[in-house]
Amino acid sequence: MIIKSADFVISNQEVSKCPKTDLPEYAFIGRSNVGKSSLINMLTNRKKLAKTSSTPGKTQLINHYLINEEWYLVDLPGYGFAKISKSAREKWGELIHQYLMKRKNLRCTFILIDARIEPQKIDLEFMEWLGINQLPFVIVFTKSDKLNKTELINNIERYKSTLLEKWTELPQFIVSSSITSQGRDAIYDLITDTNNLDNLNK
Repeated sequence: MIIKSADFVISNQEVSKCPKTDLPEYAFIGRSNVGKSSLINMLTNRKKLAKTSSTPGKTQLINHYLINEEWYLVDLPGYGFAKISKSAREKWGELIHQYLMKRKNLRCTFILIDARIEPQKIDLEFMEWLGINQLPFVIVFTKSDKLNKTELINNIERYKSTLLEKWTELPQFIVSSSITSQGRDAIYDLITDTNNLDNLNK
């Protein structure tokens, strides 16, 4: 896939105000400080399309970006240890759940996981919720450049083992780095294949 255009469309706090479109959407979500904005900028070849910040939890809205005038990249609010009130966290959670459940053109959710850390309860519970609701997702391990090869392999294997405690089949996963662009082609290929399948079924 060649990214010819990547345009910001809208930010909002209500699913009803998302673009009225039948173009496929691909959502990106993860704990605060997982490197989501950097990954989005790497994927779109735009240094400042998604605003990065040293303050976790900066993304508080649903952000839509139109890619190649063919599909939407959707940047969802992060979750985790962001310094926000409990009521705000609950509001974000409800917003995320409504979007994931109601957007008919959502094709896949990419869950970003920091490759350096051990499995976190909040991520595992979110994946379980997606599985129960039969919402397709792919795990994207970020910041792989921060680890050597052995550390990376061991961490991913640990994550797989944890998932297999509850899952009979492992979700698909992609290893990525916004610094080296690792994983970009794998994400592109998944989106391209899904879009092509959509076109065949029309």
